[in-house]
Amino acid sequence: MTTYLMPEIAPRPAAEPKTVYTIANGDLRLTTNVKTWAMQQQVESEFAAAVEALGWAVRRAHGVDPATGHGFIDSQRRGMEVFKDVPRDAPLVVVEAVWQYSHHVLHGLRSHNGPILLVANFAGDFPGLVGMLNLHGSMVKAGIPHATLWSKDFTDDWARTRLAEWLQTGAIVHDTSHVRDLPALPASPEKALGEALAAQLKADKAIIAVFDEYCMGMYNALIDDELMNPAGIYKERLSQSALVAEMNTVGDEEADAVRAWLDAAGMTFHVDNDGDWKENLTDEQIHAQMKMYVAAVRMADDFGADVVGIQYQQGLKDMVPASDLVEGLLNNVDRPPVTSRDGSRVLYEGAPIPCANEVDQGVAIDALVTNRVWTAMGLDPATTLHDIRWGDVWGEEFVWVLEISGSVPASHLGGYDKAHGYRQSYYFFPLGGATLSGVSKPGEIVWSRVFIMDGVLHVDLGRGTCIEMPEAEVQRRLDSTNPEWPIMNAVLHGVGRDQLMARHKANHLNVAYAPDAVTADAALTAKAAMFAAMGYQVHLAGDVLNDLG
Repeated sequence: MTTYLMPEIAPRPAAEPKTVYTIANGDLRLTTNVKTWAMQQQVESEFAAAVEALGWAVRRAHGVDPATGHGFIDSQRRGMEVFKDVPRDAPLVVVEAVWQYSHHVLHGLRSHNGPILLVANFAGDFPGLVGMLNLHGSMVKAGIPHATLWSKDFTDDWARTRLAEWLQTGAIVHDTSHVRDLPALPASPEKALGEALAAQLKADKAIIAVFDEYCMGMYNALIDDELMNPAGIYKERLSQSALVAEMNTVGDEEADAVRAWLDAAGMTFHVDNDGDWKENLTDEQIHAQMKMYVAAVRMADDFGADVVGIQYQQGLKDMVPASDLVEGLLNNVDRPPVTSRDGSRVLYEGAPIPCANEVDQGVAIDALVTNRVWTAMGLDPATTLHDIRWGDVWGEEFVWVLEISGSVPASHLGGYDKAHGYRQSYYFFPLGGATLSGVSKPGEIVWSRVFIMDGVLHVDLGRGTCIEMPEAEVQRRLDSTNPEWPIMNAVLHGVGRDQLMARHKANHLNVAYAPDAVTADAALTAKAAMFAAMGYQVHLAGDVLNDLG
């Protein structure tokens, strides 16, 4: 009889009674994990105090790595090792005070049988809210049951009541009454436009050029071809190494011309060529970004791309300065001209090339649809995404801080003369590069998010207003987050703080401007009609189109 070496599977430990097990998912970047470790420990301590006050114990499922000096799960393999010591049926909490790469823990969460809770501190200084929203969206896409909770320090009655609810039932029921399915749209020019644009897209098709996929562990931002293709949207999968290779073909004179155009347009770059390059923005960093801009436009033209997305944070961050300035330029109608390699054509003249920051394909689809609708209506088609970073009460309103690392088009800031380039933080962007920063102009906005739930594509659509605030308050908000990044101070109509947190299935939110409220409602109607005709499940969030149905 043949004898084989049979594998052994170590048994999981048994769960201790009335004990919550916690894990801390982190970044892939060592500099980021080290920078944020002290804040993570503080938030874990505050959450543990709330649990213990309800008569439960807390056990951290993994310790600090003496080699790195932090206690984050910082890779998928590390996550797999950690989950070997997590009792499969135990109440499990992922505590987040920082950005996290969801794929580090999705494997363990998929196979966990006990109740799961995602927790973040409601604060702006580190992007824990952003990280938790991404993991939430990723788990929704994966079909993993879970609950979510957020609080400034877990001492308030709202958070403690819901924590007690989860400890008792394994679930939390949040208020999402602000969301409703799109009713049947009455006949209108906007409905006809949206349906015609959807028919054109399906017939003529469009290409999203993605420079590598799956950035920063954003599983929710990867849209499967089988879901995307039926409406006429296809991917062109490109390599970021090809982008670097193309950068090397761009001459210094071309890069200098792009920089000169931006200088003439009034953009301010805060350069210090003599200081520490890890802390200061240099002309050399900007020069490389100018080459990336030319290279990206030419490659988009090579492949006939309607939208592009650059991953950057994995791989490219170790080779070239940040892509965010490039992305902001691409997203704007008025931008430095780029010619074909032989100089015979100006590429994408008079039009933006919608660019999805962090190659978020939900954003890419949304930007494509917005571009088509806004262009057809004669509106500025510049669109961008923002992180749902944080927010605070101002007067009688809750005003969100929407913020992203620099891919905002200049028209959203009021023009290049109101745009600033600051050095990207070293612990996020080791080779630096300028942001495209500023304060978003006051005005009416349409916001949206494409996401996967129950195996199909959905989109939430809402209205909002970007408000003007006193300079001191704007600066307080910038200093509470990342002051080098562009900021939007937005009121979302009919959507409370906790409602958005409970419903939103991503860390990103797409925004586009309209000249007034009437036009914004008209554009949203056309956009809703287009998405519905594309086969998406369309939902209205908050006070929008209340006269329908």
